[in-house]
Amino acid sequence: MHYRLGGIILNYIGATFRWIYGSIWRTLFRKPKFTFNEYLNGPKKSDYYDEMGHQLNNRLIGMLGLVLIIIPIIQLIFR
Repeated sequence: MHYRLGGIILNYIGATFRWIYGSIWRTLFRKPKFTFNEYLNGPKKSDYYDEMGHQLNNRLIGMLGLVLIIIPIIQLIFR
């Protein structure tokens, strides 16, 4: 597949937000944790078929994270 640099960056940002949230949530409720790679690329199952869904979720969460978290922090720093 052809990926653009912006999509790759958003995929990593979204996966990072999902991994942090999921790690905290799963620790609090004592559930098995997923690795960062599973948040980035999907589960380790051999019959897993929805790779595009994971990337879409990561990119949407990455955009939302940039808008709601990172950009306001940068604005506060450079005031």
